[in-house]
Amino acid sequence: MLLLGAALCIALVAMLSRSAHAGVALEGRKLPMKFSWVDCQPNCRGWVSAVGIVTPDTPADFDEFARGRQLGGATIVLDSLGGSVNDSIALGRRWRNLGALTTVGIGLETNTAQDAPANMAPAAYCESMCVFLLLSGKTRYVPETAHVRVHQIWLENRVNNPKAAVYSADDLMIVERDIGRLAKYTFDMGGTGDLLLLSLNVPPWEGLHELSREELRLTNLISTDVTAQSDGPGAAVAELVSKPARDHIVSDAVSVETKPAPAKSSRSVEAMGRTGGVTDAAQPGQE
Repeated sequence: MLLLGAALCIALVAMLSRSAHAGVALEGRKLPMKFSWVDCQPNCRGWVSAVGIVTPDTPADFDEFARGRQLGGATIVLDSLGGSVNDSIALGRRWRNLGALTTVGIGLETNTAQDAPANMAPAAYCESMCVFLLLSGKTRYVPETAHVRVHQIWLENRVNNPKAAVYSADDLMIVERDIGRLAKYTFDMGGTGDLLLLSLNVPPWEGLHELSREELRLTNLISTDVTAQSDGPGAAVAELVSKPARDHIVSDAVSVETKPAPAKSSRSVEAMGRTGGVTDAAQPGQE
C-alpha cells in the first residue's frame, strides 16, 4: 500500500508539473515574440527558440538578437499564435537568407547539472502567420505531436465581430494587397497553392483548421521526416539540429533585408482551434 501511495504521489506531481509548464507556455505565446539561444551541447549544435506573437518590432528584435551570433544554418524552434502579416513576411525572408532550419517545439528546463543538454517538448503550437514562418526554413520538420493551424488573414480592428463590422473599399484593398504579398512569399519560400487555399478557406468566425500530416506534406511545410534514435522528448528535434550547418552566414547580414513599407497592415482574426485550441479569442495584434 505504501508503494502504491508513493506511485500515485509521483504520478500526481508529474501531472501537475506538466500542467504548470503548459500554462507557462500558453502565457509565452500571448506575448510579443522573444528569441533565445538554447545550448544542447555536446549532443547537438543548439537552436534558436522563437516564442510569442509577431509584432511590428519583431524583425528589429531578431536583428538585435542575431548581432554577433553565427546563425547561418541554425535551427529555429517555433511556438507561436501568429502575428502581423507584413512583419512575419519580413522575418521569414530574414530566416531564409540565413539558410535556417525550422521546426515546432517548446524548450524544457532539465533541473539537472548546468552543463546538461536541454530537452525539447514537441507538443507545441504554430498558428496562422507562424505557419508561414515555418515555411521559411530551407529544411522544415513538424513533430507528430505539434499543432499547425491556419485561417484567413483579417483586419485587426474587426476581429471581435467580423460579420457585423462595416468594410470600406480601402479595407478591401488592404486585405487583397496583403493576400498578394502573402501569395508571392509562399511561392518564393517553396510552398504550394494548397497552403493558401487551406488558409484562405477558413473565415474568422470559424475555428482554425489543424493541418493533417498529409496536408503538411501537400503544402510543403514538411521537407524532411526525421527519424530519431532516442526515445526522449524532442529527440527528433535534437537529431535535426545535430546535423552540420550547410551555410555559415554572418548574422549581421540580415539587417540589410528590406523592411515592409509602413502602410496599414491586415491582421487575421484570433480564433479557437477546432480540436481544442489554446488561443484566447480577440487578442489584439494576432493573426
